[in-house]
Amino acid sequence: MKKIFVFLLLSIVFVSCKSTSTVAGKSTSKSESKKENRSLVKNLIDTATDNIGVKYKAGGTTKSGFDCSGLVYTTFESENIKLPRSSFEQAKIGKVIPLNDAKKGDLIFFKTNKSRQINHVGLITEVNSDEIKFVHSSTSKGVIISSTKEPYYKNSFEQVNRVFE
Repeated sequence: MKKIFVFLLLSIVFVSCKSTSTVAGKSTSKSESKKENRSLVKNLIDTATDNIGVKYKAGGTTKSGFDCSGLVYTTFESENIKLPRSSFEQAKIGKVIPLNDAKKGDLIFFKTNKSRQINHVGLITEVNSDEIKFVHSSTSKGVIISSTKEPYYKNSFEQVNRVFE
């Protein structure tokens, strides 16, 4: 009986020491987590970029029109990740990270038109040494991919948030 107890105790200890993390509500090992994370990021980017060309619509969350936060909101909702509806509130989710640590799947926020608070959001689709590309819904062109090299976005950049690890 004592040997069985020791075996069970050791089994519990070894099982509980396994490195795990949570991705979109699922507990996984680190290697599974990285694989799931890459898949999640790819799905998010694919979903958002599938809307390129859709017109801008204030308050829009459908193919008939998106605003910037509506695009991000519905993109994350497609993966069962709940975000607030406004860019200002979305900017409070996750962890603010330095621009040079940005990765695909992170959210990028701006204060446009001399706004005092965050009022624009995009989903990062590509990161290069000197440029970040992001998909978003612009008031003039609808859903497009833009770059931090563009003066308008370079001058209005505010922060990058990592919503999930």
